[in-house]
This record gives sequence, C-alpha cells and structure tokens, in this order.
Amino acid sequence: MLLTDIKIQKAKPQDKPYRLKDGEGLFLLIHPNGGKYWRFRYFFAGKEKVLALGTYPEVSLLDARDKRLVARKQVAAGIDPGAKKKQEKRQAAFNAENTLQSVAEEWFKTNKPIWTPDHAARLWRRIEANIFPELGARPISEIKSLELLDVIRKVEKRGATELSHRLLHSCSVIFRYAVVTGRVTYNPAQDLKGALVPHRAESHPTIQAKELPDFFEKLEKVETSSQNKLAIRLLMLTFVRTGELRQAKWADVDFEAKEWRLPAHTTKMRDMHIVPLSKQTTRILKELKPITGWSELLFPSQQRQRHPMMSENTINHVLRKMGYKDKLVGHGFRALASTTLNEHGFRPDVIERQLAHAERNKVRAAYNRAEYMPERIKMMQWWADHLDGAKETDGKVIPLKKRK
Repeated sequence: MLLTDIKIQKAKPQDKPYRLKDGEGLFLLIHPNGGKYWRFRYFFAGKEKVLALGTYPEVSLLDARDKRLVARKQVAAGIDPGAKKKQEKRQAAFNAENTLQSVAEEWFKTNKPIWTPDHAARLWRRIEANIFPELGARPISEIKSLELLDVIRKVEKRGATELSHRLLHSCSVIFRYAVVTGRVTYNPAQDLKGALVPHRAESHPTIQAKELPDFFEKLEKVETSSQNKLAIRLLMLTFVRTGELRQAKWADVDFEAKEWRLPAHTTKMRDMHIVPLSKQTTRILKELKPITGWSELLFPSQQRQRHPMMSENTINHVLRKMGYKDKLVGHGFRALASTTLNEHGFRPDVIERQLAHAERNKVRAAYNRAEYMPERIKMMQWWADHLDGAKETDGKVIPLKKRK
C-alpha cells in the first residue's frame, strides 16, 4: 500500500528502526530517535544497494518519489545512482576548494619569488580589485569565456585599455596554471585573444633638454624633503627605473669601484645591472649618506610605520608639485637621457645596455655578451656633466649639485 503524508506523520518511533514501504524500491526508514529518512533500494551489477534521498519532512513524499524516478532511470541507463551521488559530492567539495581566488592565490605564491616586490604588489592589486569581486568565489572549473570577457570589458569601458589587456593576460596565466595542476581541462581566456579594444601604448611624459634649467630651478624651490630632492637628482643622473631606485640598498653601492650594482631580483629584466658612478652621482650619494645611512635602503619611507621603502608615488607627487602634472613622470628621465645621448652620437648599443633594455633579437642577445663598460663609464660622466652645464638663455648656469 502506497504511503500518504498522514500515514507518515502518524508513524511513531519504535525500539528498533523499521521501514514504511512506498513501492518500487522507495521506503521511509524510521529511527528510534524519531528521525525519518528516505531510502531507495535498487540492484546494480548484481548487487543490492541503498541510496539516501534525504529526510522527511525536508524532502516531501512527492519529492522522494521524483528522486526515485530519477534514480530508476539512471539504473536503466547503466549508471549507479549511489556512485554518481558520491562523485557529485566530491566534485562539489573540489569546486568549493578550488575557486578562482584560491587557485590564483596558489599561483601567485608559487611565482612571487621570481618577481620584484613592486611588480608582485601591483599585479595582485589589479586582480584583487577587478576580477575577484565578481568571479573570485566561483569554482574555477565553471567559469566560461564569455563571463570572463564580460568582467574584463567593464574595465575596458572605463577607458583603461592597458589594464584590461594586463588583466586578460594574468587570467590566462592563472587558468594555464589551473590546467597543469588538474583544476580545469581548458583555459577559457585563450579564446578571448582579439576580443578587446587594442591598447595604444603612450610614451611616458618627459621634458626636452632645453627645459632643464627651469626644471632645476623649480626642483630647488619646491617644498619637499632633501631626501626626495636627492632621489630625483639621482634618478636623473642614473636614469634607472623608479622601482629600482626605490629598492636600492647602500650595500649595492661600491664607492671604491665607482659602481652601483642593482641585484637581479630588483630589475625588470631579472639580470644584474651596473650603473657607473659619475663624480656628480658619487657626490649626491655622499650627500644622502648622513640622511639615510642609518637605513639598509638609500630611500627608506619617511612614514616607516606604513612601508619600509619610499612610496611608488613620491617622485611623481613632487613633480606634480613642481608644475609638471601630465608633463613629466619619474620614468620620463629615461626617455630624456636616451634622446639626448643618441643625439650626441653615443652608440645605440651602449645606450640600450645602460638603459637595461632587453635585446629584442634573441639570437643577437645570445651572442652579444659585451658590457661596453669603458664606453658606459665615459657616457655616464658626459651625461652628468651635461646636466651640470644646463644653462638658461641668458647664460646663467644652474648646476645639478646643490647650490650654496
């Protein structure tokens, strides 16, 4: 006789578990504690098995019958309902543990040692701010190409085309990591190549050589710390990248050898870079020593409770105070030096090596081991003298070194 809700509700617990049958393998198991559990009895591969379908009244009589029907169809199709349920449970647990954010965190932790601290921090902030809010909690195996594209296009619509391309690249690398670690079988980001608006790279704003006298005068007058002014002067003299300057340590400066050696882990190209010290550069460093010599870093943060090193925004903030908003950034000194040195006949290979640019021709890079050090020493001294000799149209000299 088929079960009814009234019959189920009237069923009382007994000293031992007992069953109320509904037919076709479905029954309600009633425990001595009063719990009522739906079960489905079936045979698969010649063995009797029992599948749990939930508890009453959370799973109603009609729901239990629907579940029985699904299970019977699976058996008819050669599928073991119990094994399938266990697999689905394992998959659900796997998905819960392998969200996009959790996999991204694992990928980031794995690769962080090969990046500079600045690069790692910027990369993570981009992903954290733009990808995680919508997709971070999703199982990585469920994310499709179109929904990833939808999230990245929201960044693109803000006009941040460079950021959108960087995010797509980062997501592609994360999904590639997920593939090789068995979290997914396919990288949905790889289908999005060409789907974003092309980004047109813009050169870093810089000034022309004829503007140097006015620049030096403004630098002398701007209200900021001596440490910040010396940082800008050193950046101009050496034209290293701002991140490399911020990570510079006193231990890397060899006054006797007249060299500043940038360790590989602090450079963009992941290769040790040597900056020959001109007389003016040496003078700037010796002027800086009494100010920051107590620190491991040349330019420690002036708000040390927040961060050990100078903020990535400090130099550009000072330049904006000087009136160079949208006209000059710290990275722009590299362009100024490159243009000037090329115009004055220095060999392009020597200039590129001092700029620590990667050799685009990989074959040439493999064989070109020349450091051009003698030429670089002469070039860096010429550059320092050139900056020292910058003049206004009336002939007044405004030297780079601090005027008395």
